[in-house]
Amino acid sequence: MREARIERKTGETDISIIVNLDGTGRVKSQTGIGFFDHMVNSFATHSGIDIFLEVKGDLSVDCHHTVEDIGIVLGKAIKVALGDRKGINRFSDCFIPMDESLAFCAIDISGRGFCDFKGDFLYKNCGDYETDATPEFFRALANNAEITLHIKSLNGNNDHHKIEALFKACARCLKEAVKISSSGIPSSKGMI
Repeated sequence: MREARIERKTGETDISIIVNLDGTGRVKSQTGIGFFDHMVNSFATHSGIDIFLEVKGDLSVDCHHTVEDIGIVLGKAIKVALGDRKGINRFSDCFIPMDESLAFCAIDISGRGFCDFKGDFLYKNCGDYETDATPEFFRALANNAEITLHIKSLNGNNDHHKIEALFKACARCLKEAVKISSSGIPSSKGMI
């Protein structure tokens, strides 16, 4: 099993996460941010990654620290669970529609953290979630998982749909990229 447990405690957040890359999409998410729990649930469901997440964050300030720090611990857990990356597909890309919204994502499990995020939101909030935390989550995830991530909201006028399409697109790409399909390291260098 490709599993990892990461704990991170700062003056702003206290987070514990367990991930299983070979799971079935089981999820337990208690972030204190209802909309973000919905996104974590969607991410787990569509990636097939089991995610068990416990969080105490400084939500009296806003949701920024909590969302970004969850991206950090999820990224670190994915990196650890991937191990030597032997046999993984490594690359994946997809388009995900959600009603009027359309998202695109491409992933390279490259060993190099990089995120190119494109997307605009109409409103400051989606429920109790601040929409400008979305790129922060994906940047933290990419940098700490050491993956190259291109993720874009291409169309839409409903922020809920746009954000959810982004999470689903990333999840579907990650599901394909971490899948074991051979016995070797998918790199001409012999390592990632």
